[in-house]
Amino acid sequence: MPNPTRLPHTYRRDAPSHPPLDFPGYRSNALRVPHRPLVLLPQRLTEITGPLLGEERVGAHDADLTAGHADEPQGQRIIVSGRVLDGDGRPVAGTLLEVWQANAGGRYRHDGDRHPAPLDPNFTGVGRTVTDAEGRYSFTTIQPGAYPWRNHDNAWRPAHIHFSLFGTAFTQRLITQMYFPGDPLFAQDPIYNSVRDPRAREAMVARFDLGTTVPEWALGYRWDIVLRGKNPTPLEEEDDDE
Repeated sequence: MPNPTRLPHTYRRDAPSHPPLDFPGYRSNALRVPHRPLVLLPQRLTEITGPLLGEERVGAHDADLTAGHADEPQGQRIIVSGRVLDGDGRPVAGTLLEVWQANAGGRYRHDGDRHPAPLDPNFTGVGRTVTDAEGRYSFTTIQPGAYPWRNHDNAWRPAHIHFSLFGTAFTQRLITQMYFPGDPLFAQDPIYNSVRDPRAREAMVARFDLGTTVPEWALGYRWDIVLRGKNPTPLEEEDDDE
């Protein structure tokens, strides 16, 4: 059995931008907070090198969440695009990006979702792509709706899209959320507000982008993801999926 240990000395939490492990306002997080010392598990060859996560894992239409069904999904069509960059502004190529989200009514296609909003038979809410040589990505999807989640009295989550980023191996996975500008629910959302640095919170909000807006078809949003550096995008725990 490995010995209990503290965080590896090479790992540095950025307190203003990284949410605390225990944030009292986020009630359902109480069951996820570690109550024992963290254990450092050794990474063996298969965990570092496999499975391979290259372009061969991505289908031609996987980045279009509005495709692959009998009809068009309900809601406002949007295009979300941006770049994955490192802390020095260099593009991170070959990153497998996966997204998942609620439909326009604020409901996930998930057995555990009890929101009474209707499911959309033409929208599953999942997609993926791989960044190109300049770190660029693009998804076509539907503006997700807000939904209730019983965290506190009359609690509703702001509209958001979950992003998962893989490195070159399955163990190199980071997860974050992208929000939409001007959402009136920001002030009462404990997940958003658990990030205490205002600049870091701002980094989680996309901006409307007329340049990628397609006339009479879709609104465009721009969102860059920055890994570490001076202004990193806040990332979350892997099982934090609300």
